[in-house]
Amino acid sequence: MHPGHHPTHTLELRVRALSQLFNSLDPTPFLNRDLDRECDLFIENWALSLPADSVLQLIVHVEESVSPEQAGELLADALHNYYGYKRQLVQGELGQLLGQGRASLAIGVVFVTACLVAGEMIAAFMPGHAAKVARESLTIIGWVAMWRPVQIFLYDWWPLRRRIRTLEALRYARVSVSVVASPDAGV
Repeated sequence: MHPGHHPTHTLELRVRALSQLFNSLDPTPFLNRDLDRECDLFIENWALSLPADSVLQLIVHVEESVSPEQAGELLADALHNYYGYKRQLVQGELGQLLGQGRASLAIGVVFVTACLVAGEMIAAFMPGHAAKVARESLTIIGWVAMWRPVQIFLYDWWPLRRRIRTLEALRYARVSVSVVASPDAGV
């Protein structure tokens, strides 16, 4: 592959009617309607399994009689709106997680400092084996309090970042519709 070239990956779906792709209980207009939960999970999991720099393409084969060009434009707008909205939601989750991480880090630093100071005070005023056990216990408890911020900043944020990139790719995916003959057409 030459520089600047991103691989294109295509997902083909087959439905009787385009409405099958969307949540039937969602009363909003078509362009702002939520995808059907299983359809959304299928598409997102497919996209998450691909390299981050992929160009995505969705081809929907539909049995109902529609104008492929008009239906393709309408479906593309609806999918792009949906994944743009979903991207904003996950971006908000990431912001909340990082805020929680900062708060946890501040609390953890104060707590570990207090534990270390208390441990040193115990060691200074109480000689012997019990003081050493108390000091080591406070040191361990203090560092355990740092686990959550460490977990957030080392592990928890990057899957959300990856998901945001994937939703962004889906937001700009190429979408087309093709009309196919119904399996019942010849009966």
